[in-house]
Amino acid sequence: MTIAAEPPRRAFRPSQLINDSRYRGLTIQVVALLLLAGLIAYLGHNLVVNLRALGKDFDFGFLGNRAGYDIGQTLISYTNNDTHARAALVGMLNTLLVAALGCVTATVIGVLAGVLRLSKNWLIGRLMTVYVELFRNVPLLLWIVLVHAVLSNATPIPAEFRGEGATASMVFGVIAFTAQGTFIPWPVWGEGAELLTVVLLLSILAALVWRSYARRRQMATGRPLPVLWVALAILVLPTVLAFLLLGRPVTFDVPTMRETGIARFNGGVNILNSLVALWFALALYTGAFIAEIVRGGILAVSRGQSEAAFALGLRPGRTMRLVILPQALRVIVPPLISQYLNLTKNTSLAVAVGYADLRATLGGVTMNQTGRELESILLLGLFYLVVSLVISGAMNVYNRRIALKER
Repeated sequence: MTIAAEPPRRAFRPSQLINDSRYRGLTIQVVALLLLAGLIAYLGHNLVVNLRALGKDFDFGFLGNRAGYDIGQTLISYTNNDTHARAALVGMLNTLLVAALGCVTATVIGVLAGVLRLSKNWLIGRLMTVYVELFRNVPLLLWIVLVHAVLSNATPIPAEFRGEGATASMVFGVIAFTAQGTFIPWPVWGEGAELLTVVLLLSILAALVWRSYARRRQMATGRPLPVLWVALAILVLPTVLAFLLLGRPVTFDVPTMRETGIARFNGGVNILNSLVALWFALALYTGAFIAEIVRGGILAVSRGQSEAAFALGLRPGRTMRLVILPQALRVIVPPLISQYLNLTKNTSLAVAVGYADLRATLGGVTMNQTGRELESILLLGLFYLVVSLVISGAMNVYNRRIALKER
């Protein structure tokens, strides 16, 4: 009985790194990585040499220095005696605020416009077409400046809200649109407000649990349960009951016009026209692109789906909500992510109307005062990179949840 011996292994030769397909791909990647590292090292060395020639260094210590400038719209307390880091944080929060407001509003506008553009009503369909083509084909910067000009010049000055009938000219008697901004009521938290907040959060959680239970039951038995009205009752009734039992712990500081002296509002909070202009311009502009995405997603769903739903007795509204849109989401969500990212990055145009976002604080006044151009731009780019990655990651998680589950 003979045993076949294994053939002797050939010794490794350097030529295999190029000629052998097992090693060639790895070799190319290592060479490319070394070339990239060398390029980065070369640029970094030149950067240090050039900064040294200008008498500068690479340091982020300027963030701890006194800022020395005011910011009109802030979400947290800030004075000109605070540091540049605090000013950058204020700008960061302002950027996130307008980005969040813009994404939500643009989604609502885009979905409505996209659905209505497919309406069989000729007038509604043409109006939505005009809206989409008008906003998509005019630069965003022009819309921002235009909306700001309308808000600043077409609205009354605060002095016009003084005297008899002034309250009647305010929206619901508590909201005033003026050339200096929009004055709205602001909540004042009293004793028991924390407990009321807990009740509200628990009500939201209970409404989500009911929605999930109703969906599972419908999938298991085919019998639908009322979701919208029951969820609203779960959300509203416990909160209102707790609000009354706790003695109305939350009140509202309503803006009122001073009767003497300089015409200005007391109480409430002033939302600057720059914020409102940026918010609505971004929402209307991005909403036009989202409308086309929604329209394309709906058209991608086979017409047989809606015909089958009509044959089962579903009305057009429920067919769109329960049959068409859930299937269209798989086509809508991927390009929708890009629109959210574009809207977030387009907030940097806020400097055109004087809104103090991160581009205006860290990338504007702070950079000009300290002369730290490189450090400021690197931090600014890092912020937009992180925010974009977070938005993209969250939307990709949602996209995977609604993806088709194959057997």
